[in-house]
Amino acid sequence: MDEEYDVIVLGTGLKECILSGLLSVDGLKVLHMDRNDYYGGESTSLNLVQLWKKFKGSDNPPPNLGSSRDYNVDMTPKFIMANGTLVRVLIHTDVTKYLYFKAVDGSFVFNKGKVHKVPANDMEALKSPLMGIFEKRRARKFFIYVQDYNENDPKTHDGMDLNRVTTRELIAKFGLDDNTIDFIGHALALHRDDGYLNEPALDTVKRMKLYAESLARFGGGSPYIYPLYGLGELPQAFARLSAVYGGTYMLNKPECKVEFNEEGKVIGVTSEGETAKCKKVVCDPSYLPNKVRKIGRVARAIAIMSHPIPNTSDSHSVQIILPQKQLGRRSDMYVFCCSYSHNVAPKGKFIAFVSTEAETDHPESELKPGIDLLGPVDEIFFDIYDRNAPVNEPSLDNCFISTSYDATTHFESTVEDVLNMYTLITGKVLDLNVDLSAASAAEE
Repeated sequence: MDEEYDVIVLGTGLKECILSGLLSVDGLKVLHMDRNDYYGGESTSLNLVQLWKKFKGSDNPPPNLGSSRDYNVDMTPKFIMANGTLVRVLIHTDVTKYLYFKAVDGSFVFNKGKVHKVPANDMEALKSPLMGIFEKRRARKFFIYVQDYNENDPKTHDGMDLNRVTTRELIAKFGLDDNTIDFIGHALALHRDDGYLNEPALDTVKRMKLYAESLARFGGGSPYIYPLYGLGELPQAFARLSAVYGGTYMLNKPECKVEFNEEGKVIGVTSEGETAKCKKVVCDPSYLPNKVRKIGRVARAIAIMSHPIPNTSDSHSVQIILPQKQLGRRSDMYVFCCSYSHNVAPKGKFIAFVSTEAETDHPESELKPGIDLLGPVDEIFFDIYDRNAPVNEPSLDNCFISTSYDATTHFESTVEDVLNMYTLITGKVLDLNVDLSAASAAEE
């Protein structure tokens, strides 16, 4: 271990594994360590016995739930946008060859007490029960504007500069009502709260286009894909990638104490009495607790069920977004469901998650609107965890710390953090102009 590395990565969470893979591909010498004896850190996947131990403190789950090893329950479940940034990163690193994806069946939104399919284009808008007949026509015009919009072709801009015009102003031009704005902003553009209405509209238009393009990619009922056997496969795929490029992985390394020189710059990491030298450290917040601060908490429920979520067209995998305004909250709530069709549970079993940014200390009552959508459950677990973000200055200490995972059930904010960190570490912007078809063979 007494060697010198360009970068030492601590923790095998998703963000850390993606970065370790990207940096290895760039030719840096990387050592990757984790204090746990399993991959994934906070974003690990648990079998039934491990799940029972974590939430019930015993290792005897009831036999009626089926075989423990048929369960792969992700602790931070997030669907992947088919044309989104994560897929581009996976293709850029060629890690797709270690993974098999499958399309997600459904994308839904909660509106006025009911669950509705998210209309993603002008044709679906005309059919959607979310809107009355006149509103449908207005929405259709807006969808066509977004579909035809091309940043580099002023003829498609309708005389508006979307870097200047706010989303609120753009939507007002089409006369859409609050109800329509709600599902467009939260279920299509995937904004986490209503702050986007006062921001330039270009970001929202781009997000809507990404949703529509991702949806068209597999012609399924949603724009999302998910790995067979769950997200636990991703950290391991990146670990294999890193190894191919000469990176070293070590699990079960206690302590992992980061060492600094007198100027406060990182010089290495010590574990079990040995110190590995390095120029930079990349880690999750748990490895450098004195360089992060708490920015919020996530409340979540994990349910095991024997049926799909009602009113989702019997979807075996589905996301439902509950916009904040529908619940009188400050931020959105998310429902995620996956099943044996993605090999994350035994045949006939479904795993559902309900998550939100915690506003109280009572996850049971706070998550009720989402849990009420699930129907009968075999088992349910509740959990609340802190979200931390770095407060250090990486240019002074050479420590690059990721932000904790948020409540969203899709990957967009997670990858944004990874790409920002990549730029801070390397001084480069990752080139994500890749051939998206390179990932399609695996998805079938």
